[in-house]
Amino acid sequence: QLQASGGGLVQAGDFRRLSCAASGRTFSSYVMGWFRQAPGKEREFVGTISRSGGRTYYSESVKGRFTCSRENAKNTVYLQMDSLKPEDTAVYFCSARYSGSFSDYFVESSSYDYWGQGTLVTVSS
Repeated sequence: QLQASGGGLVQAGDFRRLSCAASGRTFSSYVMGWFRQAPGKEREFVGTISRSGGRTYYSESVKGRFTCSRENAKNTVYLQMDSLKPEDTAVYFCSARYSGSFSDYFVESSSYDYWGQGTLVTVSS
């Protein structure tokens, strides 16, 4: 089970950190992903982080502004969002997929087996 939190209303240029807490004892065996869905749009990939945190990958729209990290001891993954823009307004979802490889990451939503409930981030101009 995944529980995302940290959303809210921010101003353009501000920063925000989202958290996603996972239940279970094998969190370190899961690749984690972040996706978002803006009103009237399809869900889109934001970022992903490998099991150990050693590999990350981001969409072009957030590269250089957003950072994925994780604390396996706390069963938590984070999405640090800096220099927020109004177009970042969306419901943000965390996702998880088991992997036997330390180097894997996934960018397709269909690759993930588990999803959190989403947390809304609204960026005002």
